[in-house]
Amino acid sequence: MEARDATAGAFVRREGDDQTAKDQHKAPKREQTPTRSKMEQIFGFKKEDLTSWHSFVALLNRPTDPASLGIFRCLFGLLMVIDITQERGLSNLDYKYLDGAPVCRFPLFNFLQPLPLDWMYLVYVVMFLGASGIMLGCFYRLSCLMFLSTYWYIFFLDKTAWNNHSYLYGLIGFQLTLMDGNRYWSIDGLRRPSIRNAHVPLWNYTLLRAQIFIVYFIAGVKKLDADWVEGYSMSYLAHHWLFDPFKLILPVELVSLLVVHGGGLILDLTAGYLLFFDVTRPYAFFFVSYFHCMNSQLFSIGMFPYAMLATSPLFCYPDWPRNFFAHFPSFLRPVLPLTSPGSQPSLSCVYEEIQGSGTQQRQTPAAAKSSKLRLKHKLGAIFTVLYLMEQFFLPYSHFITQGYNNWTNGLYGYSWDMMVHSRSHQHVKITYKDRKTGETGYLNPGVFTQSRRWKDHGDMLKQYATCLHQYLPRYNISDPEIYFDIWVSINERFQQRIFDPRVDIVRAEWSPFKPNKWLMPLLVDLSPWRPKFQEIEGSLDNQTEIVFIADFPGLHLENFVSEDLGNTSIQVLQGQVNVEIVEEKKNYTLQPGEQIKVAAGAYHKVYTVSEGPSCYMYVYVNTTEAALQKNFTKLYEIQERVRNGTETEPLPPELQPLMAADDDEGSEVNATDPIVRLFLKRQRRMKEVKKRREAGMLERLQRFAVKKYYTIRRGILMTAIAMRNLAVGLPPLEQLTREVAYANMKEPQAEASQDERLKDEVGHAEL
Repeated sequence: MEARDATAGAFVRREGDDQTAKDQHKAPKREQTPTRSKMEQIFGFKKEDLTSWHSFVALLNRPTDPASLGIFRCLFGLLMVIDITQERGLSNLDYKYLDGAPVCRFPLFNFLQPLPLDWMYLVYVVMFLGASGIMLGCFYRLSCLMFLSTYWYIFFLDKTAWNNHSYLYGLIGFQLTLMDGNRYWSIDGLRRPSIRNAHVPLWNYTLLRAQIFIVYFIAGVKKLDADWVEGYSMSYLAHHWLFDPFKLILPVELVSLLVVHGGGLILDLTAGYLLFFDVTRPYAFFFVSYFHCMNSQLFSIGMFPYAMLATSPLFCYPDWPRNFFAHFPSFLRPVLPLTSPGSQPSLSCVYEEIQGSGTQQRQTPAAAKSSKLRLKHKLGAIFTVLYLMEQFFLPYSHFITQGYNNWTNGLYGYSWDMMVHSRSHQHVKITYKDRKTGETGYLNPGVFTQSRRWKDHGDMLKQYATCLHQYLPRYNISDPEIYFDIWVSINERFQQRIFDPRVDIVRAEWSPFKPNKWLMPLLVDLSPWRPKFQEIEGSLDNQTEIVFIADFPGLHLENFVSEDLGNTSIQVLQGQVNVEIVEEKKNYTLQPGEQIKVAAGAYHKVYTVSEGPSCYMYVYVNTTEAALQKNFTKLYEIQERVRNGTETEPLPPELQPLMAADDDEGSEVNATDPIVRLFLKRQRRMKEVKKRREAGMLERLQRFAVKKYYTIRRGILMTAIAMRNLAVGLPPLEQLTREVAYANMKEPQAEASQDERLKDEVGHAEL
């Protein structure tokens, strides 16, 4: 509804009655500005508008200025045009779909499969044309259908690429298809003067505003979760440089608790309300704009921050674009939206019947003399009510669909659970067993797929196991059984199993309407251990690392300790475990508080023998990395002495590259000693990072523009190649190879920096 003292119905009076009132100077003042109730001033409608179905339908179909809707339509279309080349993946479509390669896919419905690659490019072309048509308001309804059909096809084709904002784009596209979004600043308006600058029914605004309110508010309600309120969901965000100003007055722990979690909760719960009312809207604009600008830097979420910024003006007066563009120079008026007040009547709206006779009757718009409700008006009201009911229901429909997600069962993808859970994976093992020969072996996690999301979702795990069952016979593994042993920590809890490692997932039952029997429950009773984790981690030195494990009775963890990890020990926190040293064929039983050292470069097994879950921790030092850091410190000291002239002894040949490091920044690192070579590469990389961070605004914009240019360039060229292939057939292989190589061309600096990534650095080894 209108969140202002001039309601949607008042627009008719202002644009019709008020204009006539200018010609009737003798009319009493009170007839020009009728007294309106407090409710009407605040909410934009009267109590009587809700007393009957007839008045409610008339309210939702009140004539409203189309200006704000038209500007939003244009902005949304523009953002989707950009999004298609970015997050939708037009620029890397050939890598995404790997035409002809054995790939495991994760569609929402198993019968959905991607088309051949050239046809997939055609799908994207149709989607691009649809988004462009929405932006321009050209063949609007057809453009919406083109965008909507292809967008949802791609959306349902890959669940691993799912996120909240992609879902939101599809919903908004669906809503715009049913709205009169081409009534303002559109090519359709130039082609058809009858719809140009014509009123739109109020429900067009009501639906969009309610949708954005739901996104904010339900996301806030979902954050009323103990993990979020206590600051465990997104604690790592507090270390980002964006929060440095807050860290000047607060310790990082309080920044995480109060700013990241507390601020996010309050903003989501209140943003929709603050945007609705005139008095609070300026403050809401400031906070939501600041919030979305921060999100654009914190996360790689494409156009979502900008799309949400584009929705904020929907809560303003619908005629705000007229006032805004009226301040532009007059020579720009031909290409800018209309700024003149008043809109022409539309059959999509229901107009108030003006009482009286004579001159007053002639005030009624000629095309809308009747206030009778038509079928389309009733259908618009019914759709609005049903759609909003469905949107409020879906976030709490988990009791219907329970088999989709790991520890948040149900339609998690349609519930606005935004950033509520953070996960870390410590151990992933896939075991196969040949049912004919009995042979067992292990698969590389992620084989036949580019995605990593299958590790967290029961439905995807089932799809992945089924796919592996189809492909493994090509490698002489007949009728394989597939077992998964996946360890996950959610919101800084213990690392624990998510699926039962004893169950063959290929033959396991799965239904979206039933809980997964092979899903291990989240050990929420162990959540109070988390403050203790922080206390233990705070007592360790910088070189010592720790992993907290919880396991179920009757199960065991088979683990291999990397040779890089020295001084590794297992200490029991709760329950009872039996540690088997495989090579020694010895078993040791440990009680709470007891520990045992395990050798590096060898296997061991940890059995949970207590009646309840066992909790223990690995404590280890990455000795290889520690030794490397020690060597780096020595090399840095030598380099500093050479620079300031205090090094009196000549450097041996293997250390002499340290002297030329500053002079030959653009040359290749040429050192015989691998430690020196790695040290110089790391130094060069650190200089690069520092230079990028300290770059001026113009340099950053240039770097951003160049990167986007080559990304968009590849998408356009690859699309052109695909369209040519569909039109005239495939060219000779040599020609196709040259064309693809030309499309793959990158900026010289990017090509040169590929080898600068420290692939040979020693990282944290996985236990």
